[in-house]
Amino acid sequence: MTEIITSTTVKAPIQLVFDCARSIDIHQLSTAKTNEKAIAGRTSGLCELGDEVTWRAKHFGIYQTLSSKITKLKAPFYFQDCMLQGAFSFIKHDHYFEEQNEVTLMKDVFAYGVPYGIFGKLFNKIILKKYMTKFIMERNSVIKKVAEQTHSKVMLN
Repeated sequence: MTEIITSTTVKAPIQLVFDCARSIDIHQLSTAKTNEKAIAGRTSGLCELGDEVTWRAKHFGIYQTLSSKITKLKAPFYFQDCMLQGAFSFIKHDHYFEEQNEVTLMKDVFAYGVPYGIFGKLFNKIILKKYMTKFIMERNSVIKKVAEQTHSKVMLN
């Protein structure tokens, strides 16, 4: 099992950041480099408890599908999505949100397993962990940008 932990500070209210993180539309925007699209289940809007989404994306030159489900949700502080089907042995992605002094701390704990025995472990160590860390950080950068811009527009009106 591999675990990636990232933290991002966002100058926006917790509810806005929580909603941006659950937004399928923002997720697709943040993963434009891999052409990630929601193709089944919930395909737009905000993910809610029990929602399933099937994603199609191009990683390492190969189109892949991954289905996930929102398995836990406590608005606006936490939600969890887990892989139902895909290329990994498992994925469990916990999203935590905490507001402090008008800033929201968004923390991701992304745990996954790789198949293919020693070859999978070697691929993970050399390439995959770095790739997934960058993928999550790029996604969070877009969430931060959208939330902060949205909050700024609201404050100006």
